[in-house]
Amino acid sequence: MKKQRKHYTPEEKVAILRRHLVEGVPISDMCDELGLQPTVFYRWQKELFENGAAAFPSARTGTNRVSGEEGKESGWSFWTDKQLLK
Repeated sequence: MKKQRKHYTPEEKVAILRRHLVEGVPISDMCDELGLQPTVFYRWQKELFENGAAAFPSARTGTNRVSGEEGKESGWSFWTDKQLLK
């Protein structure tokens, strides 16, 4: 008889990713503990990074950057898209 797959909720996936990214738990340890394939973990991580901007909605359309006097006062430096991707 085949073992049934565990379906994780988005909240569970974030909690699992957080254990590695914030707490530093090795991926191999978590995967062994949860019965999770490392490729699944890496796919979740990729999806999180690709869609992470959705967690920071902007009041302005098309940009999430600090600009103008607000940026100067806060000390934020200005980055181009190319610099952010390096």
